[in-house]
Amino acid sequence: MPYKAKKPCAYPGCRNLTSERYCEEHAKAEAKRYNQYDRDPNSNKRYGRSWARIRTAFLSANPLCELCKKDGRLTPATLVHHKRKLTDGGTNDWSNLMPLCGECHSRLHAEQGDYF
Repeated sequence: MPYKAKKPCAYPGCRNLTSERYCEEHAKAEAKRYNQYDRDPNSNKRYGRSWARIRTAFLSANPLCELCKKDGRLTPATLVHHKRKLTDGGTNDWSNLMPLCGECHSRLHAEQGDYF
């Protein structure tokens, strides 16, 4: 399958070509800027270093998307979804987590009305 044509990095003044929004050089800087200025401060508290450890351990123990598995497909899980949101009293216990691929995660949030 052919690759998508590369486009200029969205970082102001950068002329590097990339297949993502930002080139490798600016992706980390943009993520840091987003976390510092645009993201909800309470969200930063919930998704810190401890969450990164929990997420990594959970994905290594559950490598396949749960919803795709129900449909008979074997898709690698890349995201961890909270069945009950942290803002609604959910926790980071493994019983409250679900491994999902990016497509299923987006679809699930769209159906719940969280995104879009």
